[in-house]
Amino acid sequence: MELSDVAVIGSGAMGAGIAQVAATAGHRVTLVDSIPEAAEAAVDRLAGNLERLVTKGRLAADEADAVRGRLAPVGSTGDLPECALVVEAVPEDLALKRKVFADLGASQPTTTILATNTSSIDISAIAEAVIHPERVVGLHFFNPPPVMALVEVVHGMQTSGSVLDAAVDLMRAWGKTPVRCASTPGFIVNRVARPFYGEAQRMVETGVADPATIDWILREQGGFPMGPFELTDFIGQDVNLAVGTSVWEQTDHDERYAPTEFQRRLVASGRLGRKSGEGVYSYAADGVRVGAEPDLGLAHTLVGGPIERDPLARTVAMLVNEAVDLVARGDASAEDVDVAMVLGTRYPKGPIEWGREIGFDVVAGQLAQLDRAFPGGRYRPSPALTDGSV
Repeated sequence: MELSDVAVIGSGAMGAGIAQVAATAGHRVTLVDSIPEAAEAAVDRLAGNLERLVTKGRLAADEADAVRGRLAPVGSTGDLPECALVVEAVPEDLALKRKVFADLGASQPTTTILATNTSSIDISAIAEAVIHPERVVGLHFFNPPPVMALVEVVHGMQTSGSVLDAAVDLMRAWGKTPVRCASTPGFIVNRVARPFYGEAQRMVETGVADPATIDWILREQGGFPMGPFELTDFIGQDVNLAVGTSVWEQTDHDERYAPTEFQRRLVASGRLGRKSGEGVYSYAADGVRVGAEPDLGLAHTLVGGPIERDPLARTVAMLVNEAVDLVARGDASAEDVDVAMVLGTRYPKGPIEWGREIGFDVVAGQLAQLDRAFPGGRYRPSPALTDGSV
């Protein structure tokens, strides 16, 4: 597959970025979009991106020309050449994806690997629409694909082992770091990361501290690159809420993943973060945050205090618990979970490594204390924290 034809369906930011990665790796890449002329516009944007890399000295001019020469737009999936790999990057709608995959399954050779870049939809549900569903796999790139090293390689119930192995090998050949995961809600990153946002929002709801103080603790004391409120404002409160809601719904409304009224109110009022100028924080026209300073005196009293009021210890305990549960179910390996969280979210260390350092028994005790303080199931400790299975 190393130099075979690749196609990308969808020419938005993710689709175009994946096309750039594949073309840079040496593939002839065909880009298609349902919107007329969108694929052509995407190829033009990619040419501009390549020119900027040349200007910055990150890419030789002849290499940029070669990459651009390997990119070609077409008008429909019916115009695609026979490919070794097709990557779908259309909006997160199951019916739409199933239609795309049904068309690809009927028009591409049975040997073509059909991949989806979905971040939240069950791979097995997408594959049901395809002739020979064993060739369907998830390739979840992170934004922007040319920069982010991580790719979650996700297998559904139908995915064959040979297709999974081929996808992992190809991502390595593209210079990416692949991690394997079963098609569980949220996969690795979006599943394990839920407590990072949810715990902070719940602590604000219950009056433990204000957002700026919690952000300061997680960033300055915990080593996270951004605090949870800064990060959700950056991502978009609506986008973050949609991902969290998807995980919650796919887990039969498990209390661990229940969206907060805090975030629902933000979205309902149009306070979506930086892109709207207002979110948890306010932003100037240039995107710079204004106001909202942390209460450092309060911060120092919270850290090391009771687990119910310590944003750092409480968040880390929940991250460890989520990661341990994922591994115990067999959805991913401990190593892949840690790699995914460090590369995909830039956490200072993987949650499994963190749990080993703290002591899984200590984490289990912290969660039991939280469960007593806030009954209802959100803080139930994973049995794997104390049975030695991780």
